[in-house]
Amino acid sequence: MAPNRYYDRHFDCDAIKILPGEYYATTEKTLILTVLGSCVAVCLRDPKLKIGGMNHFLLPNDNSVGDSPVSASARYGTYAMEILMTQIMKLGGDKNRLEAKVFGGGAVLQGMTTNTVGQRNAEFVVDFLNTENIPIMASDLLDIYPRKVYFFPETGEVKVRKLKSLHNNTILDRETEYRLKLKHSAQLSGVVELF
Repeated sequence: MAPNRYYDRHFDCDAIKILPGEYYATTEKTLILTVLGSCVAVCLRDPKLKIGGMNHFLLPNDNSVGDSPVSASARYGTYAMEILMTQIMKLGGDKNRLEAKVFGGGAVLQGMTTNTVGQRNAEFVVDFLNTENIPIMASDLLDIYPRKVYFFPETGEVKVRKLKSLHNNTILDRETEYRLKLKHSAQLSGVVELF
């Protein structure tokens, strides 16, 4: 899924911008980027074949992670990870060679200091990757700043820019809209289907 394709003049290459709930994997020389608040993005790559991708997700339920590994939130996070891994393998990648770089989970809403959504997102993704035996080669998790993440799947390079001042509420608005969409779809289905 690649809804936002454009040419990035700064990096002089084609680029894919992913939003909350989206992912993209490729074999092409393409930049994948996203902007994160409390969401998490995982950059996965098969370094031998230079196949990589990124997802951008949020655990939707503020109270469900922790006790049960099959909680609604864990299912959403697991789905986001599984679908990205599946896309990379469809392109020829080998799960046993995957490497990860993880970003986000910022406490971007003022006044939230304990057990934040971002903290739970970060904890989930680290636990998931450890369980799957996928090494985390780099990470920039937590803190209070939103981040803009640029991933170059061909080389594995990631550039992160912390956004220390925001001129609008776009990041928070997108995450709120995404959270509401997840909550609504969970109410309709009651289950997230894994494959």
